[in-house]
Amino acid sequence: MSDDLVTPAWRSGHVEPGAVARAADALAAGGVVGLPTETVYGLAAAARDRAAVGRVFTIKGRPSDHPVIVHVSGPADLPAWGKNVPGYAARLAAALWPGPLTLVVPAADDVPRYLTGGQDTVGLRCPAHPVALAVIEAAGAVAAPSANRFGQVSPTTAADVIADIGDRLDPVHDLVLDGGPCPVGVESTILDCTDDRPRVLRWGAVEVDEIERVGGRPVSTASSAVRAPGGLASHYAPRAAVHLGNGAAPGEGFLALTGVPTPPGAVRLAEPEDTRAYAAVVYRSLRDADALGLPVVWAQPPADGSALAVAVRDRLARAAVR
Repeated sequence: MSDDLVTPAWRSGHVEPGAVARAADALAAGGVVGLPTETVYGLAAAARDRAAVGRVFTIKGRPSDHPVIVHVSGPADLPAWGKNVPGYAARLAAALWPGPLTLVVPAADDVPRYLTGGQDTVGLRCPAHPVALAVIEAAGAVAAPSANRFGQVSPTTAADVIADIGDRLDPVHDLVLDGGPCPVGVESTILDCTDDRPRVLRWGAVEVDEIERVGGRPVSTASSAVRAPGGLASHYAPRAAVHLGNGAAPGEGFLALTGVPTPPGAVRLAEPEDTRAYAAVVYRSLRDADALGLPVVWAQPPADGSALAVAVRDRLARAAVR
C-alpha cells in the first residue's frame, strides 16, 4: 500500500482529527478521497464540484449516465437536496440514518444533474461510519460511489482501494483514509421514495419490515423506472468465474457458511458463521480468489429470507454473469 496515498483515520476506536482535516482540505481543493463507510469504501468528491465529481467518474471508468449517491451529514440535509419529500421518507431518515439506507427522492431544483444521471431524482445517504461522518461534517456533502473500477468487486479495505485505483490517484491532491474493514460489507439498501409506496431498487442490510414499521407504508419490490447504482446484470465481478452452489472441483474456490463441507480438493475461502458474517467477507473472498489465481469460485450463499441474505444472493448472482 502506498504511504503517499493512505492516511490512518481510525486508531483505538477513535477518529484521527488530522486525517479528517487533511481529507477536508483535499476535497475543498478538488481532490478525491477514498472514504471508509460501514458498507464499502467510497470514492468521494465534493458533491457540488463538477470537475471533482468528473474525476471520480474517470478514475472509476463509470458511465456518465449512472447516478451517484450523495452522502450527507443527517436528516437536516434533506431539504437542501430534495423537494416534495414524502413524509415517510423523512421518517425513515430520522430513524434509520446514520445507516446503510439510501433514499431516492425528487431532486431540488439546484441539484446538479451530473449527480443524478440526468434524472430528476437524487439518492441520499448518511453513512454510519465515524470517519465518514467526521469528513462530511467538516467538508460538506460528498458524491461517493464505490472506490473501485466500474463493474468490479467492491472494496472493503483501504488496501482494496489502492489495489484497484491507486495508480489512477494523484498523491499530491488525493488520499485514501484507512478506517479499517467495512463491518457490513455490501452496499446500502436503495429505496425509491418518489411515490406513495417506497420501492426497493437495491437490496442491502435494512429489513423491509423495519422500513414498513418506521415509514408507515407497505414496501414494493416491483420494478421501477428510476435508475440506481448496482443495477446492471453483470456487476461486482472478480476475474475468477463465479458459480452459485457447491460444485467446486479440486483447485477451485469455495465459499459457504460454517458447517457446509468443503468439496474434496477445493480451496476454502471463508467459513462465516451466519448471514451477517457472510456479507462481511463475501467481497474479501472474491478478491482472495483472484489473489490466489483461482479460475473459478463456487459460492453457496445464505438461504434465509433476511434482507441481507437477499442482498448477498443478488451480488453473487450479478458477479456470476459473464
